Amino acid sequence: MIRTGIGYDVHQFAEGRPLILGGVEITHTHGLDGHSDADVLSHAIADSILGALGLPDIGHYFPPGDESCKDICSLRILEKCRDLCEEHQYQLMNVDSSLVAEAPKVLPYAEAMKANIAEALDINPGQVGIKATTNETMGFVGRKEGMAAYASALIARKDWIDR
Repeated sequence: MIRTGIGYDVHQFAEGRPLILGGVEITHTHGLDGHSDADVLSHAIADSILGALGLPDIGHYFPPGDESCKDICSLRILEKCRDLCEEHQYQLMNVDSSLVAEAPKVLPYAEAMKANIAEALDINPGQVGIKATTNETMGFVGRKEGMAAYASALIARKDWIDR
């Protein structure tokens, strides 16, 4: 009764928007373009949880054309995933993630991101992994056109945990 899920998200850089990752505003020349706050980290984590639950992706719950989702804080998306875990009788055990960007350096913000994500998911910060890497100047990330994030989630049935 243990399940895993993977998630991936990507957004291109855009001028005039803040860069939000894990609910933290990061100092950078550009933000990410998207209907919500375009938090690639939170989006990848959300999709990993939804995948573990066997549910549709975040676009199903937060459609990009839905004006009520415009500029939504992606931590609210993670809260919805937490609620869906509860509804389906699963406990989130941990999430792990990797951010892929040439710039900015995001690891100085990792502890704050972990705290935000953990609070939204109602888990401990020690159950949230955040890593960062570059694309070694290759592809759209290497050309500094955007960012990507990968995530995995581990969930377990509550009745299995309580045995």
